[in-house]
Amino acid sequence: MARRLFIKINRSNLPQVSNKYPFIYLERGRLEIDDSSIKWIDSEGNLVRIPVATIHTILLGPGTSITHEAVKVMTAANCTVCWVGEDSLLFYAVGQTPTSDTRNLRVQMELAANLKKRTDVARRMFQLRFPNEDISEKSVQELMGMEGKRVKKLYEEKAAIYSVGWKGRSYIPGKFELSDITNQILTSANAALYGILTSAIISLGYSPHIGFVHSGSPLPFVYDVADLYKETVCIDLAFSVTRDLAGMYNKHRVSEEFRNRIIELDILGNVARDIKYVLGK
Repeated sequence: MARRLFIKINRSNLPQVSNKYPFIYLERGRLEIDDSSIKWIDSEGNLVRIPVATIHTILLGPGTSITHEAVKVMTAANCTVCWVGEDSLLFYAVGQTPTSDTRNLRVQMELAANLKKRTDVARRMFQLRFPNEDISEKSVQELMGMEGKRVKKLYEEKAAIYSVGWKGRSYIPGKFELSDITNQILTSANAALYGILTSAIISLGYSPHIGFVHSGSPLPFVYDVADLYKETVCIDLAFSVTRDLAGMYNKHRVSEEFRNRIIELDILGNVARDIKYVLGK
């Protein structure tokens, strides 16, 4: 049985009041109201009361429904709700309360609005990928050039390690099947990484729309953070799995390998710490 990123919720693993739990993931069940409290009824009829006041965000996966009254109670408790794909590998939409906690968002905006502070954040992001180089005087444009060369070299190194033919990164929007297998896996893994990071970033109270390196795209901060993990999560995965697929893309195999990487590298556990570091908090 494939490992999952999110464990099934029950009474024993429900977060306690003392915890500041960033998010929980629910799938195949119904959220509704019982005596002014939120209750979760899963597809097997099990009932769990959800302490929404201790949870920043609830991720609703496939097969879930939520009543209007449940949304009202979650709003009163400043609990955000996100609609996502299985294991949050796709992100669809978010519902946030007008009175949600904006402390992290304010910090993010203040850093992004100040050129020097914005550059400092970008340098900390790149320093994680160039740990042995002095980049203190490099501009963001110079660092992006260095990163481009690093990733190109990384593709070639992984192709040699795993004995995979490589003609370069290629993706034609809307024509996924026209790319070679390695590029198809890269595209799928990157999209899945964006999905879980969007959920995590919103759950932590940051905006996916305010970036420090990327700009002019829908989710620049998601792309900034994703670049911290792509080497180990997506690139190595794509080249390591290519030969096993023997020319036939298999989404189930790719999805399982992706989940295993996220679990083994503890990405969901590390992302809050890494964002704090790059923002200098």
